[in-house]
Amino acid sequence: MRVRRNPLPRRLVDILCYLVIGVFLPIVFIFEIIVVLPQFHAPGSLLHSFTFLLAMFMLFNIKGNMVACMMIDTSVDKLVEAPPVGSAERLEWRHCTICDKLAPPRSWHCKVCGVCILKRDHHCLFTGCCIGHENHRYFMCFIFYLFVGSLYALAYNSVFMWVLNGDIYYKWITLVKLLCPMSMLVLGNFWTNLQLFFYCLNILALLYALVMLWYHVPIMLRGEVCAESGKPHKYNNGLLLNLQSVFGQRMHVVWLSPLIKSPLPDDGYTWKISSTEELVPTKKSS
Repeated sequence: MRVRRNPLPRRLVDILCYLVIGVFLPIVFIFEIIVVLPQFHAPGSLLHSFTFLLAMFMLFNIKGNMVACMMIDTSVDKLVEAPPVGSAERLEWRHCTICDKLAPPRSWHCKVCGVCILKRDHHCLFTGCCIGHENHRYFMCFIFYLFVGSLYALAYNSVFMWVLNGDIYYKWITLVKLLCPMSMLVLGNFWTNLQLFFYCLNILALLYALVMLWYHVPIMLRGEVCAESGKPHKYNNGLLLNLQSVFGQRMHVVWLSPLIKSPLPDDGYTWKISSTEELVPTKKSS
């Protein structure tokens, strides 16, 4: 597995999106543990310890899978040569005019990353890199845990703000701040606005993760990438093999930690294809 030389985001929009998860998430987590959690469970109690450990587990998987997405190089290896002229595999390779080099099947060039990406799915703004063959697993685990963690935190934060501290937040001015976060710069005190700002980030993270899961999970289950979605292709090999092509041979345990190794069944240059009966619909008899 290769490591990217420069894993940091390059574009301004990528940097801003990365800051939401990469920087603000740990800050919000510290706020949740120090301020919100003691309001529900007494420090040192069983429920407090369990909730803290569960939150640490989710934070580790969110950050760990995010870092793995950024660090792993999933671009086409320049040292790998194309199949010999005349072979059936050679016909699947395409010439990339930007790289001026033959690229394997299911690889596309990314203008931001500046390279051809193996089994390129999309360019992720929050990680600042492309999601492809080698890091697709980590992206899916990242957005899954981001969704679960954001939903978990939103439940605690909603009760904390609207029930336990309803006398502070249950006002019309709070709605104005939520609809127009920039108003927090001139309305209210710093501490109240800080908690509202964290609440807005919580909702933003939840919506992002929900949209990503809603869009990418069906594509993954069909054995596709974004460029193949809705188009005829020959890579849908059934649910089990489609999942293995993303999560690897140990797909039943990879969700526990990004540190668990799970070899992928494909090398990113040649692919197992489905049968022609699945590709060409049969004509109905008249």
